[in-house]
Amino acid sequence: MNTPQRQAQAKVDPALSNFVNNEVLPLTGLDKQQFWADFAELIDDFSPVNRALLATRETMQKQIDQWHQQHAFDLDSYKQFLKRIGYLQAVPANFSIETPPIDDEIATIAAPQLVVPLKNARFAINAANARWGSLYDALYGSDVIPKSNGAEQTSHYNPKRGRHVIEYSKNFLDDSFPLQQGSHKQVCAYLIYFNNLLATFADGSTTGLKDNRQFVASNGSKHDPESILLKNNGLHIELQINRKGQIGSDDMAGIDDIHLESALSTIMDCEDAVAAVDTADKVNIYRNWLGLIQGSLVAEFEKNGSVTLRHLNHDRHFTGRDGKPYAVPGRSLMMIRNVGLHMQTAMVKDSQDKHTPEGIIDAVITSLIGGLDLQQNAAIKNSRKACIYIVKPKLHGPHEVSFTCQLLNRVEDMLQLPRNTIKIGIMDEERRTSVNLKACIFAAKQRIAFINTGFLDRTGDEIHTSMHAGAFWPKAKIKEQAWFTAYEDNNVDVGLACGFQGRAQIGKGMWAMPDAMAQMLKEKIMHPIAGANTAWVPSPTAATLHALHYHKIDVFSAQNDIKQRQGINIDDMLRIPIMEHFHGLSIEELETELTNNIQSILGYVVHWVEQGIGCSKIPDLNAIPLMEDRATLRISSQHIGNWLLHGICHQQ
Repeated sequence: MNTPQRQAQAKVDPALSNFVNNEVLPLTGLDKQQFWADFAELIDDFSPVNRALLATRETMQKQIDQWHQQHAFDLDSYKQFLKRIGYLQAVPANFSIETPPIDDEIATIAAPQLVVPLKNARFAINAANARWGSLYDALYGSDVIPKSNGAEQTSHYNPKRGRHVIEYSKNFLDDSFPLQQGSHKQVCAYLIYFNNLLATFADGSTTGLKDNRQFVASNGSKHDPESILLKNNGLHIELQINRKGQIGSDDMAGIDDIHLESALSTIMDCEDAVAAVDTADKVNIYRNWLGLIQGSLVAEFEKNGSVTLRHLNHDRHFTGRDGKPYAVPGRSLMMIRNVGLHMQTAMVKDSQDKHTPEGIIDAVITSLIGGLDLQQNAAIKNSRKACIYIVKPKLHGPHEVSFTCQLLNRVEDMLQLPRNTIKIGIMDEERRTSVNLKACIFAAKQRIAFINTGFLDRTGDEIHTSMHAGAFWPKAKIKEQAWFTAYEDNNVDVGLACGFQGRAQIGKGMWAMPDAMAQMLKEKIMHPIAGANTAWVPSPTAATLHALHYHKIDVFSAQNDIKQRQGINIDDMLRIPIMEHFHGLSIEELETELTNNIQSILGYVVHWVEQGIGCSKIPDLNAIPLMEDRATLRISSQHIGNWLLHGICHQQ
């Protein structure tokens, strides 16, 4: 470690240094002068390497552009070229990841995952609290229950709509927690008898669960329980019984609500979903992270004319069927997404007076704050396995993954954390990572906890990388081409081959239509079927509804079947989704594609500039609200640029 004099070589914005000095370091036991000296040394050591990696990206991209300009596409020649320039790397021999044990929410339980802008305290708290969600509320407020024929959603409770909600929910109970005889719809009461759950019918007969192990805990009297906790595929649900409640008073069994474990993990986002343009914005993000880790974050807002305070939920406590205390976490396990290598910031300047890669600062400050969770006296625990989870986006290939792991080594040393305390999530959203995924995982095999796919960024980079290869299909058609299926399947295949099952998380991307929940229930079940033990959702409501899929599908059983299939041919991922001709696309279809691209860009920019919102719902041309953030901006802008380059459209 260097002496404190090194601090003078790093120019830190006072807003950042004051926050760290006054609000964070006093909680850690670290020496302030030594911290800033180590920070300056780390900045000077890693910033040049970060810049060199970005320069390699630019060099490779120029070489790829030139190759496409000079050659007609031939797959074999193209592959040899990519190998020659170092873009396509050798595949490592078979191995298994060596990550120390991580939290069950990531490794052993399959469930939805939220991604939320950390800059908004209210959204962040809502996401953390989305560990549990009301199935009744999610159904009543969404289009899963049709809003027609007397079942409309009105300003006051609509009993007819409520009956549809209850019927849907009881069908779910019958499917996921079947009784030995009869249906949950006919149950008049539930009771606990000799540590078993019994259901009573109107004729006085009783029955139990087909699998009584699904009953795990309860609260209240055994003969008149207030709540019953059931468990299926690792996920809990709570039957809340209140015969005096608005719903329970009209329910034969007195069930007033059904709460589902929903978003078991949440990514608190510092990247695409936030609008952070200066140090004040970034410090606000760090401060919210501090509040989440300490359990002290509060959001105050006005609702229905009154001021409401929102805070983090506490754990839920029950009496287990064996009579012992049974606790279930009340909050989602939180990861934090740092920015990528490409972001630079003036909030810290190195000894050469150059802007610092923002991801380096993120790694230090978010880990410094995350380390508070590891203290024995932490009021609210995030990780029960003493882990800090950093999701790293937009890495290009194994060298950048290796750089990130070396950076985290230094951060752990600086913060006096045991090696591999900081776990890394690799987002498989850049083409050079996708085609070298096994090598990327190998580079992080001692600390990797997560891989996922993301159509938007991945398609944006597909277009950017192959910009000069030809004109790309419209976005919907791009998704139908061979490369996309190969990309999605390869992510799961490689993750399983590298030992992720039961040890790390394999994720799938976002549902982009937050109001189309009926359609989500029909389509997003394909993610657990595909072997992903998590998938992104845009809201707590969506998390609760998507959780239903993980009761239907045993993901780890699905993974066992997937492990028997033959892996994808890398050639399929390298086939570029370009149009040789227009293939019958009409002028109207081309104009619609362009207009939708422009609509998404302008809608995002207006919200970002005028309101400081980095992620929001923007209606498309058909008035369907879509989630827009920098990822959608990226794909839309690249697509327009590609069509301009190849004469599909022209500047006015």
